Amino acid sequence: MTAGELAVVLAAVLCCIGFAALIVVLFRVLDTLKALRGEVATLRAEAGPLLAELRASTQSASEVVEEARSDLERFDKVLGSAEAISGAMAGSGRVARAALSTPVIKTAAFATGTSRAVKRWRGKTDTKPQGRRTA
Repeated sequence: MTAGELAVVLAAVLCCIGFAALIVVLFRVLDTLKALRGEVATLRAEAGPLLAELRASTQSASEVVEEARSDLERFDKVLGSAEAISGAMAGSGRVARAALSTPVIKTAAFATGTSRAVKRWRGKTDTKPQGRRTA
């Protein structure tokens, strides 16, 4: 055997060993890909119901938020009405006090004076003092 033939045989043996190593590595990669596919399938099987539950809870939360928003708007309207009524009552209370205080006082004074005059006319004396005492 010549050196050239020896080199060709040695190269062929090294190529066979390299191809064998490459085949072993590819089988390992193939096994790893099979395991990875199984894990992805398991993940999809577990994540599907979780995503459905997440969608349902998100929808429920959205409905609760919308209901709370409508309740808040309704409460805002009620609060605005209560403030308007309170303001109107405060204003009408001042107006009523100003409009009725003088006539009520005059009517009470007139009734008191009339009852004293009637008592004197009938001959009864008034037992109440006429003025205020000063201390």
